Amino acid sequence: MAQHDLHELLRSLRVWDPEVTRLPPFDPDTAPPTPLALFTDWFADAVAAGQPEPHTMSLATSDEEGLPDVRIVMLHGADADGWSFATHATSRKGRALAARPYAALAFYWPVLGRQVRLRGPVASAPAEESQADLHARSTGALAAALTGRQSEELDSLAELRRASEAAWERARENPAEPSPTWTLYRLRPQTVEFFQGDPERRHVRLEYRSTGFGWSRTLLWP
Repeated sequence: MAQHDLHELLRSLRVWDPEVTRLPPFDPDTAPPTPLALFTDWFADAVAAGQPEPHTMSLATSDEEGLPDVRIVMLHGADADGWSFATHATSRKGRALAARPYAALAFYWPVLGRQVRLRGPVASAPAEESQADLHARSTGALAAALTGRQSEELDSLAELRRASEAAWERARENPAEPSPTWTLYRLRPQTVEFFQGDPERRHVRLEYRSTGFGWSRTLLWP
């Protein structure tokens, strides 16, 4: 196996290489009054710019002991009710959300030097809505959900293969088969920050804050 020098690799890398990254100007005075509108615009920009998997995001939670955890999940939607994602209620993140129903999300779109960060309480959708979300996805997504046991200890990859093959068969035979623990969650943000990178490191950070009567906006030092 080849040996690599981590520090040499780190020194060889660039942030926002102009060959692959375009840093568009961002005037916060022209930003819409709600974060959802700006998020939708920025998401569309990321898709148009060719950002790979722009719908993936970091989800940060804390467990019943207050210990933090983070992982990458997929955005299932965003509307007036919040930003949604899904997982098994029995998974590690599902258990953490049951113990502490508050989380943070982060999107990073390096082709445009942009980040979006959200924090707020999380609530689970009704079971019928969670199942509808699952069945609107691919056969592979259903098979993965039917495999179940997410975050539990696994004895071997052979055991996983057997369980997955059986789940794929069930998903193909019955595309409407339920996965009882599959849960759609919605994060209703209290704060949403939009970060636009600047080549002179004068990054623009605009934070929306929920006031109970709408949204206030403020600039943050980079």
